[in-house]
Amino acid sequence: MITTYAEALQFIHGRDRFKKKPTLDRMREFMRRLGNPQEKLTMIHVAGTNGKGSTVAFLRDLFMAEGQTVGTFTSPFITRFNERISTDGTPISDDDLVAMTQQVQPVVAQLDQELAENGPTEFEIDTALMFCYFAQHPVDMVIVEVGLGGLYDSTNIITPAVSVITTIGLDHMKILGDTIPEIAAQKAGIIKPQVPVICGRLTPEALAVMDQTAAAISAMIVALGRDFQVTNQPHDQWGERFGFAFKTNRWQHLQIDLLGQYQIDNAATALTAFLVYHQQRQLPVSVTTIRQGLSHTAWPGRFERVNEQPLMVIDGAHNEPAMVEMAQLLRQHFGDREVYVILAILADKQYQQMVKTLLQVPNVHVVVTQFQGPGKRQAASPDALEQAATTHERLSSAPDWPSALKQVLATMSAEDVVLLTGSLYFISEVRHYFKAVSYTHLRAHETCAD
Repeated sequence: MITTYAEALQFIHGRDRFKKKPTLDRMREFMRRLGNPQEKLTMIHVAGTNGKGSTVAFLRDLFMAEGQTVGTFTSPFITRFNERISTDGTPISDDDLVAMTQQVQPVVAQLDQELAENGPTEFEIDTALMFCYFAQHPVDMVIVEVGLGGLYDSTNIITPAVSVITTIGLDHMKILGDTIPEIAAQKAGIIKPQVPVICGRLTPEALAVMDQTAAAISAMIVALGRDFQVTNQPHDQWGERFGFAFKTNRWQHLQIDLLGQYQIDNAATALTAFLVYHQQRQLPVSVTTIRQGLSHTAWPGRFERVNEQPLMVIDGAHNEPAMVEMAQLLRQHFGDREVYVILAILADKQYQQMVKTLLQVPNVHVVVTQFQGPGKRQAASPDALEQAATTHERLSSAPDWPSALKQVLATMSAEDVVLLTGSLYFISEVRHYFKAVSYTHLRAHETCAD
């Protein structure tokens, strides 16, 4: 019997992450035995290689700005598991998580007994907890982020009001396929009959898969660059500013606090999904509310400032498509400063290419390091990361990230930038530390350590 928060987490994290044969049958049966709580919810479903979390955050804040209550389901968490199930940005309480786990656990035990080693996975349990929680603690809208892929993801038993596919890139290739069309077909698995689909900036071959899938089941595709447009309107403050055009909606100087062209794309994709939802229901929208919602959006671990002077930033650019976007951001916003990147990546990512992509930015210096990977997943070793770029004058290594940070602080000037990036699990570890220790204490500590 689960009675404490620690026992609830132990139960959740003690499950298998994957099964050999992908299927939604087990998840459907799981939900049937729990009373199909997902059928009581109004939802938006968000898939994609990168940009899912930020798009969820923009959507959440757009709905909240007009007074709606919004549930979100996201992964992975940055600081605590509870973040994955949040209402208006506030994570589920420990007590509620325990109560939900107590409800779900007996059904999991039944399925384990009947299906032997094919009982529910960790993410299926996470998803079940979320559906049960929002069915019992009602909100106006639930924004559900896909865990992996789409077609066989445990969230894909829902019929949402709107579906969103943010980006398609090469990641999780052992599971999803080796080519963009193969991965796109997995993401397109969330497309449902007559449910509109909003697509972010997709390559022509990825968009072709979406169009083909949608046409077969009478779903409308609305794509960035084809059906709605954004125009970057650079300015001097932190964040981004852009123009937006979709049908008769044309707005200038929309402001977001997140940096990067890709965040403009995420914001515009979220905004289009928001507008389509309102058009479906013939609900009015207010541009004042839209401006407010977009400008308030923050998302932990996405080019997040953890120190002002010198500027220190953390970002979960955890795969090669994200690192390409990061390199573009650094060129655009920090081309006039030296940028010191502390990099730690999981060994199952394209780390060789990620290191090379960063080093193509001429003012970037990379210190590769490692961290303790989650569960059985290992971080790429500094040696492996260094070999990825052979010998390079702007590449060095450190045994752990505090040593790497000490090395950078001893080298940089006050105008330079420090970026800690790579795995989201690494960023979680770093963010924990920075939230607990101020930079002043950090410098004092480093001085004493010398």
